[in-house]
Amino acid sequence: MKAIIQTAYGSPGTFELREIPAPSLKRPDDVLINVHAAAIHAGDVFMMRGVPVFTRFVVGFPTPRNYIPGFDVAGVVTAVGDRVTQLKPGDRVYGTFPHTCAEVVVTRATKLAHVPSNLSLSEAAAVPVSASAALIGIRDVGKVRSGMKVLINGASGGVGTYAVQIAKVYGAEVTGVCSGKNEVLVRSIGADHVIDYTRQDFTDGEARYDVILDQVANHPLAAYRRVLTPSGRYIPNSGHSGMPFILKSMLASIFIRQQASTYFAEPKPRDLAALTQLIEAGKLKPIIDRTYALAEASDAFAYLNEGHARGKVVLIMPDAS
Repeated sequence: MKAIIQTAYGSPGTFELREIPAPSLKRPDDVLINVHAAAIHAGDVFMMRGVPVFTRFVVGFPTPRNYIPGFDVAGVVTAVGDRVTQLKPGDRVYGTFPHTCAEVVVTRATKLAHVPSNLSLSEAAAVPVSASAALIGIRDVGKVRSGMKVLINGASGGVGTYAVQIAKVYGAEVTGVCSGKNEVLVRSIGADHVIDYTRQDFTDGEARYDVILDQVANHPLAAYRRVLTPSGRYIPNSGHSGMPFILKSMLASIFIRQQASTYFAEPKPRDLAALTQLIEAGKLKPIIDRTYALAEASDAFAYLNEGHARGKVVLIMPDAS
């Protein structure tokens, strides 16, 4: 099978398309999948850079060890282990686990869910990691409920586009922060207000927010606190915000009234089930900026590395139809 292999740390040029042996079922709860599409996100970029340094203990130290990037996937089941009852060959599935930028993958059945009936496989691949991060941030960490004022900093990105939609599902008044060129997109997915960060600094405004979900980390913590309500919650996402900023936020939360709550979004079966329900009800949709062939992975990473993707970036497998 063909797969993308990371050969070094640093730039998008470190990825190569190689022919490697296909995986097989090894555990009774395994599922084998022919991959149609795999999405990439900020976590993959951190792995590419090898920064923070602890990522190198996942990818390989001191250099990558045949590392296949990717955590999002959608495809068709080709075989299942003896204990798998909820899936069968021919089922369309999506989920999240490591090493998905390959034509064939194997994982435990609990990592997968049936693809929403109203999505293509390419669209489904764009959902798991980013939509789960938004869901957990809004529902569990932010505890958003009807009438709350929520600001999404980085509203046009992979997590941000889902966060805007999910915050609206929970009844919030949503303000999205993005560049002016993305205002139409962010309004189209439900934002009540849009702030163009190239023209206005939302931390200088008069509005106060109950929750700020931050994908960008482009202001000092004191500036975020100024525009929170007294009991407001500032949530730096563990993706683009970066680990040093998150650690600083956690430390500061000990001494300030407003909570700075970080989280790591590890999707669970109930999260994929909740996302599927929202998608099939027409309340949530993936936004895909660009698709690339698997062989164009370096170009895909280069684009994502620029930090201006509108929604998700998806890799399509060679034989996908």
